[in-house]
Amino acid sequence: MRFDFFRRPGVDGNGAQADTTPAIAPAVGADGHVAYAMLLDGKRRVVGYRMAWRAAGQGTDAGAAAGVKALMDTLGLHLNPGGHGWLLGGQMVFVDVTVDALFQSELQSLPPRNVVLCMKADELMDADMRSILLFLREQGFGFMLCGGVALPDDDELRAIVTHREVLPSQLADVSPTGPAPIAARVANWAEFEACAARGVQVFVDGAVRLPPARDSADALQPESQLIVHLMQMILRNEDVRAIEGALKHDAALTYRLLRYINSPSVGLAVEIHSLRHAVAMLGYSPLYRWLSLLLATSNKVSSPFMMKKAILRGRFVELMGQGMLPPSEADNLFVAGMFSLLDQLLGVPMEGVLRKVQLTEAVQQAILSRSGVYGPFVALAESCETDDGRAARLSEALFLSAAQVNAAQLSALVWALDAGPAVTAPPA
Repeated sequence: MRFDFFRRPGVDGNGAQADTTPAIAPAVGADGHVAYAMLLDGKRRVVGYRMAWRAAGQGTDAGAAAGVKALMDTLGLHLNPGGHGWLLGGQMVFVDVTVDALFQSELQSLPPRNVVLCMKADELMDADMRSILLFLREQGFGFMLCGGVALPDDDELRAIVTHREVLPSQLADVSPTGPAPIAARVANWAEFEACAARGVQVFVDGAVRLPPARDSADALQPESQLIVHLMQMILRNEDVRAIEGALKHDAALTYRLLRYINSPSVGLAVEIHSLRHAVAMLGYSPLYRWLSLLLATSNKVSSPFMMKKAILRGRFVELMGQGMLPPSEADNLFVAGMFSLLDQLLGVPMEGVLRKVQLTEAVQQAILSRSGVYGPFVALAESCETDDGRAARLSEALFLSAAQVNAAQLSALVWALDAGPAVTAPPA
């Protein structure tokens, strides 16, 4: 079946029938930033993203055709390069669109089965749009009915809709059959748990915070305390034998280190069985980075969402600093980004964390006040996460183009997909 994406239904190739639809605006191009919210399942695991385009100096009409074109171009370039494979694995991307955006060839730059097009009810129910909706659905694109409205009685339209946006007040009406229910926004984590109890997934943006669970600065869990102790030993450049002795106090931690250093991502030619050999082969700076990543995942009650968010922010900050700061600063950039969320990860106030974890002055400035050499990069990453409208100004101050920021953010999403201290090597 052939379909012309550049022509609305009812208009022939010679323009015999007038089309009053406004012309699609020129592509926004690189002059805009990607914004996203994470889609969480009931166990607070990240299973997808809702993507939007924020054009510099313009409004936030996420579904506008020009913005969708720019967004699709950017996502295709970094998440489906050359059409040779979706780099986010099984995760889905939800994109807000209007009718005009459906006729853009850029939709074909992404794998249909990994993309859900989010539309308002009046546009989804437009009879003139039925042919293009059916065509895109046949290709594999999903459709989400937005606005918290009831499902239509139209059987054909019900077959097109794969997801339905619901409000927390509508949870009692959620049916176990039909389109997958998704809550667009919740005000707090209590509402999230109510959604999870009904099998409703939730979009959570970067503005959602988890308050510290404990007021005590000494409330770190035992594994976290050992990791902090090892990090302090590395900062003091203590002897390898002393670090080996500390590691021997935790068999599980020892196993994870040996598993990590023998993983294919590290690429050593020989298998390592000795702790001393492992520390010597890895080196102090990569070991410190690995322990930082391990600390972020050491709280057994921490949300997988927060772990993913912290790892993602660390990598995002590191990538933005590449080419602007010396390569030797990469580990500090990563730590500054990730540790800026450490209070939420460990459930301990930030001041208490910093009393336990000895960090350089520059990293502390970035974490506490977004100042110093690393602070502006952390502030920019935070702005992109919360979609607060400051990204264009903050990136300009760092002499970073929007295209560079978008590339770093989407590359971080891919890297964080399977990132974990047991198997992930520090990237080159």
